[in-house]
Amino acid sequence: MTEPLRVLLADDQTLVRTGFRMILGADGIDVVAEATNGAEAVEATRRTRPDVVLMDIRMPEMDGLEATRRILTASQAGGPHVIILTTFDLDRYVYAALSAGASGFLLKDVTPEYLVAAVRTIRNGDALLAPAITRRLVQRFAQRGGDAASLHRDLASLTPRELEVLGLLARGLSNAELATRLHLAETTVKTHVARILAKLGLRDRVQAVIVAYETGLVSAGAGEAAEQTWTEASPGVNGRSPRL
Repeated sequence: MTEPLRVLLADDQTLVRTGFRMILGADGIDVVAEATNGAEAVEATRRTRPDVVLMDIRMPEMDGLEATRRILTASQAGGPHVIILTTFDLDRYVYAALSAGASGFLLKDVTPEYLVAAVRTIRNGDALLAPAITRRLVQRFAQRGGDAASLHRDLASLTPRELEVLGLLARGLSNAELATRLHLAETTVKTHVARILAKLGLRDRVQAVIVAYETGLVSAGAGEAAEQTWTEASPGVNGRSPRL
């Protein structure tokens, strides 16, 4: 029997926490703790070991960005996944949070069905951000500076085929689209993606897209991919799943 999904809510607005707790609880998802600031979120995560943390960015004392960094730095393999909550689409802090290891973001006006599907998606190890949206974030906020050279060295571990897969992934192609473009089986594409993540020490595809832009493997002006971003249909979210 699958253990109940455990979630921690971190937001300084009581109404947001109350609403999310009711939505998640109604679907059998256990809210194990709540936090009103980043410091409380870090401590509560250490204490309760949730599967998923829903993290607001703008909170007093310690913001969600720093809290995300601390939680993910302290966590071992199989630790909590962080979903960033924000009021603003393409908030510049979202990019920083994704770079720190967050697995995706949600706007606070998310529908109940999408919230539940998103939390379950993250628990299963998938990233909650369409590649095309990630690309827009990176193009808008990625800064290339002194760290780029060290990131370039990370890519030396990739084979030519893996570099090709990473470049296309960063342009927003799904696994199915990658398979079609490269004339490969989709299972082979998944294997390539898994190896890329392992070699670069990345948590998910969101971070892989960010690395592709920050290292210069893909430029902000690169050709646009089809905006088909949601795959593997899931009921209750407009017929589509929020996974990459």
